[in-house]
Amino acid sequence: MSGLWRGYRLAAGGFFAVKAAALLVNALTFPRLRPRPTPAGPRVSLLVPARNEVHNLPHTLPGLLAQGAHEVLVLDDGSSDGTAPVARRLGARVVSGQPLPAGWHGKPWACQQLARAASGDVLIFTDADVFWQPGALGAVLHELARSRADLLSVYPRQLNVTPGERLLTPLVDDVLLTLLPAPLLRFPHPSAAAANGQLMAFRREAYERVGGHALVRAELLEDVAFAGRLKARGGRLALALGQRCVGVRMYRSYPESVAGFGKNAAAVHGRSRTLLLLSAAWHLAAYTLPWLLPARRWRGLTALRAAGLLERALVNRLTGRRTPADLAEGFLGPVTPLLALPVYLRALRRRVSWKGREYPP
Repeated sequence: MSGLWRGYRLAAGGFFAVKAAALLVNALTFPRLRPRPTPAGPRVSLLVPARNEVHNLPHTLPGLLAQGAHEVLVLDDGSSDGTAPVARRLGARVVSGQPLPAGWHGKPWACQQLARAASGDVLIFTDADVFWQPGALGAVLHELARSRADLLSVYPRQLNVTPGERLLTPLVDDVLLTLLPAPLLRFPHPSAAAANGQLMAFRREAYERVGGHALVRAELLEDVAFAGRLKARGGRLALALGQRCVGVRMYRSYPESVAGFGKNAAAVHGRSRTLLLLSAAWHLAAYTLPWLLPARRWRGLTALRAAGLLERALVNRLTGRRTPADLAEGFLGPVTPLLALPVYLRALRRRVSWKGREYPP
């Protein structure tokens, strides 16, 4: 038993040490956006794929329209809730989406149509639930120029409001900042890639050179797939944190978070059921198990417990989420693997549903 415990302690301790090292590197090197005036050039198209987004657009579209871009296009992807008239009334140009062709998933097809309709030299795809603050477009264009990237993807700051949406949604930042040290993006191998479909800014020439979103036409995790495939074709990738410039309210409740993450979890794990099960088991062992064992009997438990509690609080601080409620999310560490179990169960299904459409996982 002592040998088994020693092996577990070394594995869990090593796991947290690697994640802490990645977080420290990212704290020192990960680019953060700062508000800047929108420059006179280049011509920029802000592109919003929208399917039943009438609850989001009145809150997010005015900020997007105020950025000073050459054009703002909203693609109405077969909405049934009045998305198109709301977008028109607010001042955006609305593109009516065409039926989904065979072999395509919904979002890549919507983005492909937006790119065809756009006239800008820079194409910026942004989701309908993303909030653009004053100076955000200038910040994105500055970072795109500074990094000399063909694709700059921004991770907006999470704007969680209700307790339910705080349970799982912030894990997007945790995965990025504790598992992908920013300097790895400089390596040419396509596996050293990440992206966030909530905001992806392309140089048009690079986007068209790889065929646009046709490159990922049948991908549920189309953002990460696009980043890797662009990189494999010689494209340059950059990432940044949205900070005060760009925010997002992804999901409004715990069930919405489960549905959203369950849609992508299989792709994140290489569509391997074995990896999904191993991932669920390991996170239970690393974060939850230390709180189920008596600390007096098992040496090293206090350090494992502390690591699990501190991780999310430190990630939140790095992303600019520094209110007491944001930092208190760290106390969710021990129960997060339990809360994530429905996500894994959903990912194990043969098909997943999203926005009224069904896809293979």
